[in-house]
Amino acid sequence: MSDATLETAFTKLVGVRHPLVQTGMGWVAGPRLVSASANAGALGILASATMTLDQLRSAVREVKSRTDEPFGVNLRADAGDARDRVRLIIDEGVRVASFALAPSRDLIAELKDAGVVVVPSIGARRHAEKVAAWGADAVIVQGGEGGGHTGDVATTVLLPQVVDAVDIPVIGAGGFHDGRGLVAALAYGAAGVAMGTRFLLTSDSTVPDAVKARYLAATVKDVMVTTAVDGLPHRMLRTDLVDSLERAGRTRALVQAVRRAAGFRKLSGLSWPQMVRDGLAMKHGKELSWSQVLLAANTPMLLKASMVEGRTDLGVMASGQVAGVIEDLPSCEELVTRVMSEALHVLGTLPTPG
Repeated sequence: MSDATLETAFTKLVGVRHPLVQTGMGWVAGPRLVSASANAGALGILASATMTLDQLRSAVREVKSRTDEPFGVNLRADAGDARDRVRLIIDEGVRVASFALAPSRDLIAELKDAGVVVVPSIGARRHAEKVAAWGADAVIVQGGEGGGHTGDVATTVLLPQVVDAVDIPVIGAGGFHDGRGLVAALAYGAAGVAMGTRFLLTSDSTVPDAVKARYLAATVKDVMVTTAVDGLPHRMLRTDLVDSLERAGRTRALVQAVRRAAGFRKLSGLSWPQMVRDGLAMKHGKELSWSQVLLAANTPMLLKASMVEGRTDLGVMASGQVAGVIEDLPSCEELVTRVMSEALHVLGTLPTPG
């Protein structure tokens, strides 16, 4: 356990020892990784989008059986059963509710009234301003270097822009993997950093070893942004499958999407009407065609193929650019200790003004 600590507005808000967040990655951030992150002193966030309500309840209880430290649950604000999931989080005493899309003012109020800390993830200054005005307690700001669905503004530009725009704690995400990055984020005015790919590449992650090996072998140039998978900018490892999707025509991609969407419907327990409602919610405010909506419904199956089944030939591997500079698989405890020790060393060697 690391004795090196840095107290920030975020650590005080959430009650964790270190200003580090393990992000809620679908199929990756399950009970084992979340509890290991929490026990190491970071905020572990459980990914719930790929779970049914009953699976989420079981996962939350498993995390609670493995750690007494605070942790969070990541939710899709546009899911048809979002309010049921919010109620579950409240009933189970989860400390933090994290959102991949901006939650409504009502959901934020319901969570805050119950004492849950609300931390949406955003990719633009205006979104941060909106959720802050609605009562969010903090925001995670992901720059374009981050994995999964991402924007095109670099963290080094977006992070200070958001820090200047809101008066709640801001957590930087996208491009962070070590203590130097934490110090840089703090210098920009952030209250901590969130890391996805770096926590995925730990010994506590349940991602198959063959998949981790693909990440470790990747160079920075092997991490790309594509819209071929689900119609939205998605940062992932370049593979033969991704290349073939980029070459595929619209009709072929749509046929594949329908087949995989049917698989996700069976896996998730959602009915077709529920998937259509979720699809309409995804279209809201976005210029998505129905084929893109189906491709988006298809994405969880492509991620599951790699992250759970180890089929890198059949699945996709969401990844931040930092995969190109990560070379080892420490435990969460070793990772957090290393990051915090390095951060304090860097802070101690910085020249003092004057």
